[in-house]
Amino acid sequence: MDQPDKASFTTTADYDRWVKNVWQVVEGIPRGHVLTYGEVARLAGMSRAARRVSQAMRRAPRGRKLPWHRVVNAQGKISLPADSTGYRQQKERLEREGVVFVNGKIDLERHGYKGALDHLLWNEPPP
Repeated sequence: MDQPDKASFTTTADYDRWVKNVWQVVEGIPRGHVLTYGEVARLAGMSRAARRVSQAMRRAPRGRKLPWHRVVNAQGKISLPADSTGYRQQKERLEREGVVFVNGKIDLERHGYKGALDHLLWNEPPP
């Protein structure tokens, strides 16, 4: 995570390292919680690379089984079109984990970074 804090990568190796950092961050999101694309990018070492997070997740090997559904946009919304299969899958997976949607949005105070951090540090049960 010693990457420079800019959205461009100087080498392919830097990008590949960052992609693997993204996978690790996403794998660490506890059930019942979400992180935004920007938070994942920052925790992976490139705070301005939020738009590249979904690209990095798509590069994961099939067997890796990233919990992709736990990554949402900065407003706490699912970024896929509401009428798409992917949207429905993501919403159903999150709801099964106890994530609550109100008017199409997730309460990021409860289910977001702070809640996930509390869970990781203090082993608080998911909501």
